[in-house]
Amino acid sequence: MKIYTRSGDQGETSLIGGARVPKWHPRLEACGALDELNALLGALRLHTGGEAWLDGRLEAAQWDMFALGTAVADPAGDRAEQRTKLSTGDMEADIDRMLPDGGPRAFLLPAGSERTVAAHQARTVCRRAERLAAQLCSSGEAPQWVGAYLNRLGDWLFAVASCQ
Repeated sequence: MKIYTRSGDQGETSLIGGARVPKWHPRLEACGALDELNALLGALRLHTGGEAWLDGRLEAAQWDMFALGTAVADPAGDRAEQRTKLSTGDMEADIDRMLPDGGPRAFLLPAGSERTVAAHQARTVCRRAERLAAQLCSSGEAPQWVGAYLNRLGDWLFAVASCQ
């Protein structure tokens, strides 16, 4: 099987279930942001400093991007059940451990170590994915858990960026 199909050459692509939509469709914008976030989570894994727990959490989040993408790309909602490896509860526990005093009380420049910068890059794309998913969630076109997951992941990435 070849990687190219030519089926998208005219600016359309297929969603789960076969519906054809323009490549600028809101579902595809959200899926694209999730794909970009997945790549940045992978880049952040290069900077875990040998912390196995962090690498494990990031890998779980990468797999979860596929679950979120599936939920967003399925107009029928047949794949809307939450099946994530990393729960929002896990992320909250990690945040509480990383930032026991609640974290910084002011804006931070996304600068410092490679890990800090990579975490902030992932965080900003996560927030974009969250905004795009929120549009779909608010209209009932995507399950609510997608937005909640991305909201918590953005918080979690902020905590990763804030502590070392």
